[in-house]
Amino acid sequence: MKGIKCISCNTDISSKDKTTEFKCPNCGKEKIIRCGHCRSISAEYKCSQCEFIGP
Repeated sequence: MKGIKCISCNTDISSKDKTTEFKCPNCGKEKIIRCGHCRSISAEYKCSQCEFIGP
């Protein structure tokens, strides 16, 4: 996953544990990628396609 960044903190996740990738739960268009840290603290993310904000 080189060069891929967490949508919440913009950190390169190539060497991070517990990362996840899923489609936006609202529109299903954008790929949401989050690092384990942001997942554990429930950091917000925002879909650039539909403006959905999730924990």
